[in-house]
Amino acid sequence: MAQHFLLSAAARTLSLRTIYRAGEAAAYQTFCQMRWPETDGAPVCPRCQHDEAYSIATRRKFKCKACHHQFSVTSGTIFASRKMDFVDLLAAICILVNASKGVSMIQLSRDLDCQYKTAFVLAHKLREAMALEVQTGEVMSGHVEVDGAYFGGHVRPENRKEDRKDRRLSENKSDRRRVVVAFRSRKGRTLPFIVRSEAQGVELAKIHVDRLATMSADEASHWDLLHLGWPVERVNHSLAYSDHGKHTNWVESYFSRLRRMVQGQHHHVSPQYLHQYANHAAWLEDNRRTDNGSLAHQLVANTMTAPVSRRWKGYWQRAA
Repeated sequence: MAQHFLLSAAARTLSLRTIYRAGEAAAYQTFCQMRWPETDGAPVCPRCQHDEAYSIATRRKFKCKACHHQFSVTSGTIFASRKMDFVDLLAAICILVNASKGVSMIQLSRDLDCQYKTAFVLAHKLREAMALEVQTGEVMSGHVEVDGAYFGGHVRPENRKEDRKDRRLSENKSDRRRVVVAFRSRKGRTLPFIVRSEAQGVELAKIHVDRLATMSADEASHWDLLHLGWPVERVNHSLAYSDHGKHTNWVESYFSRLRRMVQGQHHHVSPQYLHQYANHAAWLEDNRRTDNGSLAHQLVANTMTAPVSRRWKGYWQRAA
């Protein structure tokens, strides 16, 4: 029997031991090469794009020979104003890509020997960088599966039986409950959205799914409207999960990863940040057969092209 790729040595091309053994200088050079791949790590001024600069070695900064602008390798990126060493940033990226179901912020803070707040913001910045590959604006084609799953908003029942209410009624439900609607091309990419109702997925399909595509959905009645725009295969999950090749197993696989991430690692996710975790799970699912070394370098490259995060830069300083 053939060995699964994730169990083979080919899936393990980077480790924390390798990162820390190589040291700070090697990690810094990795970020330089990912920031300026066209010059093999040689600095390019972000203001005037001139490719000649003086090196200020004591401060790890550069000064452009043309416009005299001073900049660093992280200037204008999602890691702008960072204080962590580059070797720790690379280690955090390695930990995050190795965790197939996510990692708790308590665990990440202990692994990096930093505050919980630092780990929390760092992980969210990395998820924002992952979203550059997930939320590309590309219209999905081929055969696309669609489904929705509910997250958050759990209402605890009253202790005494006579005080309990019917939690199925809308007036007794939490306003923090959200639906993740996901579109997934078979053997392709995953595209998640956060909405209030699963029925909103029909309008999302009109924007993000090509009219020449074919679709698969479950037996929920709101998906009936999809038949007006696409050839749609339907599967009744109350009878079977697959019916003569008709299934939504690919998108269900994504929801399985996201649910284990939320329930098993984070336990609680705020609805205002649920999209970050949905994109994180989509990125992991789409790259599940890529070795961890390539994933880490891919994520470093994303952070070096991502702009300064307006949501997460100075996050704790704004919280009063």
